[in-house]
Amino acid sequence: MLEKFARKLQTLVDERGTFDPSRFNDPVAMATAWTSAPSSGPSGDQLVEVHTGRLEYRASLRAKLAFLVFILIGLAILIGFTSHRLTAGGLSFDKDTIMPILIGLALSAGGCYLLYFGTAPVVFDKGTGFFWKGRKSPETVIDGKLPKDCVRLEEIHALQLIACYCSGGHKTRGHYRYEINLVLKDGQRVNVVVHANKEKSRQEGAALALFLDIPLWDALSPS
Repeated sequence: MLEKFARKLQTLVDERGTFDPSRFNDPVAMATAWTSAPSSGPSGDQLVEVHTGRLEYRASLRAKLAFLVFILIGLAILIGFTSHRLTAGGLSFDKDTIMPILIGLALSAGGCYLLYFGTAPVVFDKGTGFFWKGRKSPETVIDGKLPKDCVRLEEIHALQLIACYCSGGHKTRGHYRYEINLVLKDGQRVNVVVHANKEKSRQEGAALALFLDIPLWDALSPS
């Protein structure tokens, strides 16, 4: 009971934080939230320079293989169970037949979903003048309405690097995660990526800030 209370208290302390954004001497920093930003869409784990003027976050080979494992396990269950049933005398639509088929289909479908959406890029493109998440480029928009998590590069005021504490479960320890967020001119934020490694987050934050020619607000640095 006391351990749960301590973890909850630690979470509240980290969420409220003691960081003072006035150190950046920027009114936008004062109007910006310094707690965890909502994240959605893909969030690759490798920053790649595709060509001059375009950076992308892409899923690593390890992540892609993990998604393929779900697909292969599902297919193995489907093919193996169906072959066994056919050899044993044919398929019958009872509970013992339907459940393994549904499990195999669910694993395969889930793996395909993760492979498609989990490997979608996160893009910074000076050629188009946009940042976006996903496979749909803003250039392909017909009605003029930009997709979610799509921002004009000229609207980005700064990059924000923050640490957020995630409390663990009953048998797991809490840990920190590190977010790189875009800060727009009105103080609104768009999450770019979340890492478990502090130094990797710092290195990528510095690279993105240099690429976009904007300040990096590193809340991990001592004041």
